[in-house]
Amino acid sequence: MPPANLDPGLLALLTQMLESGVQPFHQGTPEAARSLLASLCALSGPGPEMARVENTELRGKDGGRFRVRVLTPMGTVSGIIAYYHGGGWVCGSIDDYDTLGRTLAVRTGCAVVLVDYRLAPEHRFPVPVEDCWVALNWILDNRAALGGATLPVMVAGDSAGGNLAAVVALKARDAGKKLALQALIYPVTNFDPETASYRNPDNQLLLTATDMLWFWDHYLPDSAARRHQDASPLLAASLAGVAPAVVITAEHDVLRDEGEAYAGKLAAAGVSVALKRFERQAHGFFTMVNILPASGDGIGFLADAVRAALG
Repeated sequence: MPPANLDPGLLALLTQMLESGVQPFHQGTPEAARSLLASLCALSGPGPEMARVENTELRGKDGGRFRVRVLTPMGTVSGIIAYYHGGGWVCGSIDDYDTLGRTLAVRTGCAVVLVDYRLAPEHRFPVPVEDCWVALNWILDNRAALGGATLPVMVAGDSAGGNLAAVVALKARDAGKKLALQALIYPVTNFDPETASYRNPDNQLLLTATDMLWFWDHYLPDSAARRHQDASPLLAASLAGVAPAVVITAEHDVLRDEGEAYAGKLAAAGVSVALKRFERQAHGFFTMVNILPASGDGIGFLADAVRAALG
């Protein structure tokens, strides 16, 4: 049974999914998981018009190819956001996230670059990390064409994409590349299925603990390797000097505790952090544009943080 205080709109969506026989992610194949996420994203409908939409193919570290999509809003562009989509490193695409990307572009006044990093299990760790790092460097090298040679650059992502954004922010620090902000929406920051939020029955909703174990097994089967900071950034020796952060969590989310632990470790390292837990919400609420009012609230919180980072 869903928790009694769950957002009514989210409860209605969960009830509809249950009645229609939708299977949890872990009970299907990666292809079925991709189809499920795509169907959920399609409920948002089309996003706002952009001044320019451009698709570009990039070459990964191993020579394989992946796409990025640049969404440029109307008016003056104030920054660039590299956005890494969620989906447990197994599902999700820039097509699924097009409406969210367009909405973020309008709400922030920034060009949004959606990164179609390659997915597990076909492309396991570290390929998604490497693709996201290649995409960030492409953005930094092409700022003039994307809106302005001096535009601030930020990274953002939800869930597994939040994990990738946090990892890329660490890589940027180590490489001496300046980022204006890292926006982490209910991010995966550590492999630890024993946290209170993982074990709470009230949190087994759109994303369950069993789903997360399934995603980890597809992305990085070697449990010992999951302790590497490129997989579990919470275990990094130090977070000092990384970009300022905004961290969004949801009350009824198995990933809540690790996201909030990461915010705490950032703050302890002297990094500026804006943390907000969205009460009565579950994992996935942020991306439900035009479906849940809380999505608009979350995007508004992120947009405020972006404007603050841009000064």
